[in-house]
Amino acid sequence: MPNTKSSIRRTKKTKNQTLVNKIRKNKYKAAVKKMAGYLNAGKNKEAKDYLPKFYSELMKVAKTGAVKKTTVSRKISKISKKIQKIKK
Repeated sequence: MPNTKSSIRRTKKTKNQTLVNKIRKNKYKAAVKKMAGYLNAGKNKEAKDYLPKFYSELMKVAKTGAVKKTTVSRKISKISKKIQKIKK
């Protein structure tokens, strides 16, 4: 248990930030699963329509630091390549 006033405050702040980060990571995972679902089901039109929102959601999470920017850019790149293959 924290003893000093400042450590008590830090503990409280850490708990709150952990919850916020969990919410952000869940949004990230949900977006990736949704896009993967579209691609696996062969719903090409829905995948193309969802792509800008997908970029937006992932970059919002990345800019906060809940997920690394390199991880997000790698996911975006992979999905973009799959969608480009569909177009051809």
